[in-house]
Amino acid sequence: MTNDQKDIVKATVPILKEHGVLLTTHFYTRMFEHNPELKNVFNMGNQKNHKQQTALAMTILAYAEHIDDPTVLLPVIDNIGHKHTSLDIRPEHYSIVGKHLIASIAEVLGDGATPELLNAWRVAYEELAQLMSGHEQKIYNNHVNKNGGWTGWRPFVVKKKINESTEITSFYLYPSDNGPVADFQPGQYVSLRLFLPELNLLQPRQYSISSCPNGKYYRISVKRETGNIHPDGMISNRLHDYISEGDLVDLSSPSGVFVLKHEDLKPKVFISGGVGQTPLMAMLENLINQSNANDNLKITWVHGCRNEAVHAFKDRLAEITNRYNNVEKHIFYEQLINQETSVHQGWVELSKIKDQVIDQRAEYYICGPAPFISKHYTFLIENNVPKSAIHFEEFGPSNLQVN
Repeated sequence: MTNDQKDIVKATVPILKEHGVLLTTHFYTRMFEHNPELKNVFNMGNQKNHKQQTALAMTILAYAEHIDDPTVLLPVIDNIGHKHTSLDIRPEHYSIVGKHLIASIAEVLGDGATPELLNAWRVAYEELAQLMSGHEQKIYNNHVNKNGGWTGWRPFVVKKKINESTEITSFYLYPSDNGPVADFQPGQYVSLRLFLPELNLLQPRQYSISSCPNGKYYRISVKRETGNIHPDGMISNRLHDYISEGDLVDLSSPSGVFVLKHEDLKPKVFISGGVGQTPLMAMLENLINQSNANDNLKITWVHGCRNEAVHAFKDRLAEITNRYNNVEKHIFYEQLINQETSVHQGWVELSKIKDQVIDQRAEYYICGPAPFISKHYTFLIENNVPKSAIHFEEFGPSNLQVN
């Protein structure tokens, strides 16, 4: 890009701050009207709740703000790249997106969309697309270079379906070709794709792998949604109600950047709400399976949910804490029936267990809804935990910014 073009892009930052979601909403409507086949690629639940539109608006804004040096966005690009490869996004998709994005800028801005502005954004998008697709190709290459790795969609058999609580069910997924499955980093997810009759579409959803690597299967643990079911919960409920042992589902390779750090024996603190414990359970199981780590590594498990009945992996956690003296648990139930020494009533409040969780040497992993993450991230920062030691994942498109 020329300096003049960069200046034009930067000049649109105020517009993007004020009207970015309007632009991306128009963009998605336009793209799905002209390319309806892409509805089989995108999570239409995230379209209805506007998470995807907001996430894209924030990405475009960040790119415009850092157009002089987009390399500062590499962590964001890495996260998006993992999402894209898990959905089998390919370079040709970028051409379609670019066409509709530039057209949307013209249609939304009207007379303000001068030829110079449109050309500057066309060049800016092409450079971003090259950066993204190049990074994603590296991720695809990493997938296929692993033993048991693959790209695209691969059929898996549901060999076991086990109730973990009144709300959460685990699915043990084995490749239908009987081949090996690639190892993954604890904390990563797989995309699962099913045909959804209600929408007459193939729909992908991302589910954290809740077991540690084993080379044979992946386990996902899925929450049933109740009440007025949003499209985002349709796949989860279809898994509960219509998918049985022996059925096939399509999976993409494990992806994600919210992963366990293995480089040291720093104490680990896991903080989760509801089904947010699933990636953390994979991390916990991986840690206790490591040789020489059991006696030396302090592990603190903090989890909150409504009550004992909906508490998935409760027995597994009890088994772990009884067997390993270095693992300590703190459970919060909103509805507490039986008083237990390690169970607190109410929402998760780290202040109640401050002496047990605040450790300047520790690494922290938080997973749950955005307000849950923000609350506990803020508490840790206020208690002098370094930002670099706090890792978190918000399910769905990443809209949360706390750094």
